[in-house]
Amino acid sequence: MGTCFHMGRLLLPCFFLETHFQVYLNLTSCSSTSSSSTHLCLSDQRASLLEFKNTLSFNDYCMQFTSPQTNSWNETADCCSWEGLSCDEQTGHVIAIDLSGGCLQGSLHANSTLFQLRQLQQLNFAYNDFNGSIPSPLFNHFVSLTYLNLSGSGFSGLIPHEISLLSSLVSLDLSYSSLTFDATGFDRLSRNLTKLRNLVLEGTDMSGVSVASFSNLSSSMETLILGTCQLHGEFPSEVFSLPYLKHVELAWNENLTGYLPKTNLSPSLVSLDLYYCRFKGSIPSSFGNLTQITLLDFTQNDFQGEIPDVFENLDKLTILKFGSNNFSGRVPTTVFNLTQVTQIDLSHNRLEGTLPNHVTRLQFLQYLTLTNNLISGGVPVWLFSLPSLITIDLSYNKLTGPIGQFQKPNSVMVIDLSFNDIQGPIPSSLFDLKNLSSLLLSSNNFSGVIESSMLSKLENLYDLQLSNNGLVSLSSSYDGVNYSFPQLTRVLFSSCSVRKFPSFFRTSKVEVLDLSNNKISGGISKLEAEGWEGLNMLNLSNNFLTSLEQIPGKYLQILDLHSNLLQGPILSTWFNLPPPNPPYLSLLLISENKLTGNIPSLICNWTSLVVLDLSKNNMSGTIPECLGNYSYGLQFINLQVNNFHGKIPDSFTNNMLKNLLLNDNQLEGSLPRSLANCTSLEVLNLGNNNLTDTFPHWLASLPSLQVLILRSNRFHGSISNSIASSNFSALQIIDFSRNELSGPLPANFFRNLRAMKDAPKEKLPGSYLFKTDARVRYVYQYYQSPVNVTMKRLELEFLKTLAILTAMDFSNNLFTGQIPEELGDLFSLQVLNLSHNSFAGPIPLSFANIVALESLDLSSNKLSGRIPSKLTNLTFLAVLDLSKNELVGAIPNGNQFSTFDNVSYSDNLGLCGMPLSRQCSTAGETTPAPPAPMVREDEDFVIPFIWEVVMMGYGCGTVLGLSFGYIVFTTGKPWWIVRIVERDLQTKFTKWVKNRTHSK
Repeated sequence: MGTCFHMGRLLLPCFFLETHFQVYLNLTSCSSTSSSSTHLCLSDQRASLLEFKNTLSFNDYCMQFTSPQTNSWNETADCCSWEGLSCDEQTGHVIAIDLSGGCLQGSLHANSTLFQLRQLQQLNFAYNDFNGSIPSPLFNHFVSLTYLNLSGSGFSGLIPHEISLLSSLVSLDLSYSSLTFDATGFDRLSRNLTKLRNLVLEGTDMSGVSVASFSNLSSSMETLILGTCQLHGEFPSEVFSLPYLKHVELAWNENLTGYLPKTNLSPSLVSLDLYYCRFKGSIPSSFGNLTQITLLDFTQNDFQGEIPDVFENLDKLTILKFGSNNFSGRVPTTVFNLTQVTQIDLSHNRLEGTLPNHVTRLQFLQYLTLTNNLISGGVPVWLFSLPSLITIDLSYNKLTGPIGQFQKPNSVMVIDLSFNDIQGPIPSSLFDLKNLSSLLLSSNNFSGVIESSMLSKLENLYDLQLSNNGLVSLSSSYDGVNYSFPQLTRVLFSSCSVRKFPSFFRTSKVEVLDLSNNKISGGISKLEAEGWEGLNMLNLSNNFLTSLEQIPGKYLQILDLHSNLLQGPILSTWFNLPPPNPPYLSLLLISENKLTGNIPSLICNWTSLVVLDLSKNNMSGTIPECLGNYSYGLQFINLQVNNFHGKIPDSFTNNMLKNLLLNDNQLEGSLPRSLANCTSLEVLNLGNNNLTDTFPHWLASLPSLQVLILRSNRFHGSISNSIASSNFSALQIIDFSRNELSGPLPANFFRNLRAMKDAPKEKLPGSYLFKTDARVRYVYQYYQSPVNVTMKRLELEFLKTLAILTAMDFSNNLFTGQIPEELGDLFSLQVLNLSHNSFAGPIPLSFANIVALESLDLSSNKLSGRIPSKLTNLTFLAVLDLSKNELVGAIPNGNQFSTFDNVSYSDNLGLCGMPLSRQCSTAGETTPAPPAPMVREDEDFVIPFIWEVVMMGYGCGTVLGLSFGYIVFTTGKPWWIVRIVERDLQTKFTKWVKNRTHSK
């Protein structure tokens, strides 16, 4: 039959392949009438066939595996005896040609002598390598065809309208080619081919076809295969009622909607596959009448409502897949009585209730998937005793425990009970499942100690996941037996109660070991670090480690030690050890420890490094020159919050460097001009250092630069107005606050910021990393560089900044002149801070166009004029500070402006109206106002006294508030909630002041 593939489907049981391709079996075996040696074929037909053969060539690769049928075609033999041909016994006419899988290649021309065989009834060119379009004579000359199979034949282009002339056609297969039906061609086919029973068009482009045409199909239709045809619109439900219909496949038409008929479903249905469509409505109870059905696949549709409990008579059903819909209610009890079923997938719905306590009829069940529902109650032990079961997936439900012991272990290979609420010890019976390869129990409430003797019984176990079970620990005792774990590859014990590095896994093939968020204290000796030959990822972050004498394993790719108590010059210790250094190490993460000393230049011998994160330590010294000209794949350098001093190396030649974070150190000198060579640079953070330089206009040539943070340094001078229009076009975050920049802001600079004009587009995680290199196959999932952004005078750390935030901060500089109107073209800007400068003139009217703006700070300038009333259209605006300016007139009211308090407008003597106590006269003039409340300022920030009181009186609330603020910024949740909290605190403070005044 040859090789067939099912577009995008990862797993199909054999019986379905047989069912699905029964059409092909029928079609490939041309119903031949035996040719007799006494009836020679007609000479003109023999000549036509030989001439047709001579116009084609053969695919050399295919010829390695088979001999073409046409090898037997020669002038000396009766053509009716040629392989692949059948003749009519009475007339000698060739009536059937089967050259499927014949290695043929070339074009079939309109004048081909093949079309002289006018009596042809069956033609099979499947699985060849023709090129070009199907010539129309194939249809208007072969009008007697009853069977036509061009599946995978290589033809392309529009299917000629003449196909509708094949009025005798019973079976048509045009699948797996690059063919296209237009609306007219298919509409004619559906109306004229009244004898058609088998229609297989999988992979044909039918995007231009009106699905209403399917309602005209022959009432004798038996097989309708339309997978991956780009169909769209509402599929006519009456098609499912055709009386002889057996096989329907509409899979992978993601824009195809429709409903199942409530009655009159074809009782002949054997398979119904709607995988990844958009069918709606509910499942009709008439499904109980489909006594011949073997396959129901409705995965990833929009069905809803309860699944009717009508499966008691579906004795032939072998596959039931209703996953990824909107079903609710209980799991139908009759599902557990299906005697022939091999797969049950009801995952990703809203099914609830409990599983039955006793089930015996699922003797052939191999896969049970109920993940991501609302199923509660206990885990029934009958699951582990079904004889054929291979996979049990009940993850992401509301199951409780404990799990009982069971007596008859089955052949189960995968158990996934993660993300439930199962309590108690892990039953010892689980460790008697000899075939178990994956045991996934993370995020439950299991308890107890996992002994090496227990795990050693699972000889086929390769994936063990028990993370987020706070009462589970690993045994640290040694009973004198060297246990073997021959297949164990992945061990995830994050957030448990592990207190010691588990040395007994060293005899396994463990590649991934996650012991993060545990209670491992002290150090890991050189002896304990040896023997991990297969280890390529080790996560020991968030523990209490004080030392690690040696990097475990020789093939480690990811080493995560962040948030420990590691201290001293550990890096120097590692490099003083004899080789080999880890040749494959891609990620080295040791942030948030107590490391001291410098970075040895020998680190550049680790030629596989992609990420180097030593941030938030006490390291000192200078940054090695070699990190700048690292000639391999280093993409992320994070050395922020240390004590590095001296100049930044001016040796950057690495055009793969994407993130450079050197902020919060003591670096000095000018910005190294060699950074212009880092053409892939996306994030550059050099804030909070002692750098002295002019505005780095030369960075504008970096095409991918998205984050530029140079705050709190000594940058000075003006920003050039001659920046090219293509420069800085990718910038999403720019922070030059707390420098000494001066002069006016050039309008041309803002015209270039195209990324701030478009809506932010969220990237897929790690889409910016090269994935073809095996060294970093985990990197794009594992590491995200943090970026610090100042919002509401709080410095917050974001991990997904490029996906959610656009911000500009030029505050605390020496800028003068008017604010450019061009700023109003930055439609997607969310944070704008121009405070503490000497800007004069009006607030630009164009600011009303920055529709995404959430935070606007123009305080401490010399702005004059009125507040533009159109700013009330900024409905996302949550923070506004216009204080300490020279603004006049009435404060606009409406939308977000109704939520701002008087702090937003203080020290503008000409402003009036709510929320200020200063009332406006009829002419818009102000009336005298009471003295302003006392405000205490520190050297750097203007923070109202209220916040000190809040900090003192609402300590717990402050912690929660800051945490909530972080969540708001990182998830994009509504700002109005934050404003409500702030107003509530303001009210409480006002009452507190009044009470103190009266008490005195």
